[in-house]
Amino acid sequence: MKKKIKKAVFPVAGMGTRFLPATKANPKEMLPIVDKPLIQYAAEEAIAAGCDELIFVTSSSKRAIEDHFDKNYEMENELEKRGKKALLKIVREVVPKGVSCVYVRQPEALGLGHAVLCAKPVVGDEPFAVILADDLIDGEDKNCLQQMVSVFRYHSTSVLGVEEVPHTDTDKYGIVKADLFKERLHRVNGIVEKPNPKDAPSNLAVVGRYILTPRIFDLLETTDRGAGGEIQLTDAIARLLEEEQVLAYQFKGTRYDCGSKLGYLMATVEYALKHKELSEEFSAYLNSRFGESSAARKKA
Repeated sequence: MKKKIKKAVFPVAGMGTRFLPATKANPKEMLPIVDKPLIQYAAEEAIAAGCDELIFVTSSSKRAIEDHFDKNYEMENELEKRGKKALLKIVREVVPKGVSCVYVRQPEALGLGHAVLCAKPVVGDEPFAVILADDLIDGEDKNCLQQMVSVFRYHSTSVLGVEEVPHTDTDKYGIVKADLFKERLHRVNGIVEKPNPKDAPSNLAVVGRYILTPRIFDLLETTDRGAGGEIQLTDAIARLLEEEQVLAYQFKGTRYDCGSKLGYLMATVEYALKHKELSEEFSAYLNSRFGESSAARKKA
């Protein structure tokens, strides 16, 4: 098996109903955090981790994502004529040289597992990453996928990105049953989709980052519909556990659930406080609006 993760799958066919009416005509993945859409943060994470083929599993209403990663000759020509070199550089570097984008349609809304399966013809017989763009993760020294790729290179097995969540929230996530064997690294013994808190095997939740071996495709093809009448990736991973080792890695960093309005607003504030052009003025605004101690705490 190849040790390098070169392909990343982005399931982006969802309807984004929690953000209606904003997502009526605009994909939720195109909602901006300060000045970049969520999907660009996800793509940049994959590219920094070594991926050079980005596979977007889309639907008919997601053309804006394709347009975002495509060239815009008219805009580039206009910026060039006006001497807007800095803006031109930003536009041209949305997709760096050497990175390709592939778009695959998910014909029916049959869940995350089905969306991943749709990428099989492009991924082929290689290990690959899956990134859910609405889980925005601000890594520490390395981004989340970079950390997971390091784990994969050493162990050559599937890796799930996990974090501890309140026990009362286990019914919102895929939850793993796992044994810690290294710092931040667990051997997975079981996985359950959205268990009732009283039945949850732990409070370690899978949060939008996966590295998977290609065997998952064969299992997804024969996985019955599960929770919500959808083909659940969690169910296929549970079957994968019967054949292969699967690891759970507690990444270093902060996750913002940008699929929720509160998480989206929190991410916007925190990323604005780090933005090189906005941080000083935005911090001053928070000071004036909420008081010195509140803004200072957020900036820290």
